[in-house]
Amino acid sequence: MPGRLQNKVALVTGAGSGIGLESSILFAQEGANVLLVDINLENAEKGAAIIAERFPNVKAVATKADVGKEEDVKAAVERAVKEFGRLDVMFNNAGIMHPEDDNALNTEERIWDLTMQINLKGVWWGCKYAILAMRENPTDEAKGLHVGGSIINTASFVALMGAATPQLAYTASKGGVLAMSRELAMVHAREGIRVNSLCPGPLKTPLLMDFLNTEEKRQRRMVHIPMGRFGEAVELARAALFLASDESSYVTGADFTVDGGLSSAYVTPLGEPALSPPSSLV
Repeated sequence: MPGRLQNKVALVTGAGSGIGLESSILFAQEGANVLLVDINLENAEKGAAIIAERFPNVKAVATKADVGKEEDVKAAVERAVKEFGRLDVMFNNAGIMHPEDDNALNTEERIWDLTMQINLKGVWWGCKYAILAMRENPTDEAKGLHVGGSIINTASFVALMGAATPQLAYTASKGGVLAMSRELAMVHAREGIRVNSLCPGPLKTPLLMDFLNTEEKRQRRMVHIPMGRFGEAVELARAALFLASDESSYVTGADFTVDGGLSSAYVTPLGEPALSPPSSLV
C-alpha cells in the first residue's frame, strides 16, 4: 500500500526534537522525502539518520536554520525545492518558550521581541516562502502530485484559553499564529494551498518539561487535563500527518486542537488513566 504522503516533499522546522522529530519520522514512514530544519544541526542530522536507516526508499536531508531570520527560512525552502523538485508540506513547528516570559509587568521587551521574532515572524516567513514554492509545484497525476500543498503552523491551546500561570509573549505569539493562519487559508483557498493551525495541549516534550521543572508546576496543570496525563509528541505528529495528507483535502483555516480534552473541560474526572500513552517513534 502506498503511504499517505507517497512521493511528496515535506519541510519540518524544529525537526531536531519533540513534535518536529516525531513528525519528520512519521512523514517519511508514509512515503515523503523530508527536509529536517533545526537551529541545532546535529539533532537534525540524527533525525535524518534515523529516517535513512528505517526508510531507505525515501530521502531525508538535514539543514541548519534560525527561523527568526528571514534569509534562513527562504534558504531552507529553496533547499527543499532544489533537493526534491517541489514542496508539498510545510510544517512551521519551530518555536521557543522563554523561561523569563511572565506577565505584562515582569516580561522584558527583549523577551517579548525574541519570542515574536521566532514564534510569529518565523511562521510568517515560512508561510510566505512555502506559498511561493507551492504555486510552482508541477502536477503529476500518475504520482498523485498537484499544484499547491498543505501548510501546518504550530500554535497552542493557550491561544484559545487564558491561564493564571502567564507566559504572555508566548501566548500572544500563538494567538497571532491562529489569526494569521486563518487569514492565509482564506486568501489562498482557491490555489490548492491549505493552511491550518495545530494547537497542542501540554506535552511531555523537552520544551515544556524544561519549563515545568518542579512537581508543583506539573501538578498545577495536570489537574485540568481530563485524560490525566500530558500528551506525547507522537500524538501531535499523527494529527500533523492528517493535515499534511490529502485525507484533509477539505480542511483549511482550522484550529486543530489536540489537548486531551483540556479546552472542553470544566470539572475533570478522578482516578488514573486506563490507557498508556503511545510509544515514541524515536
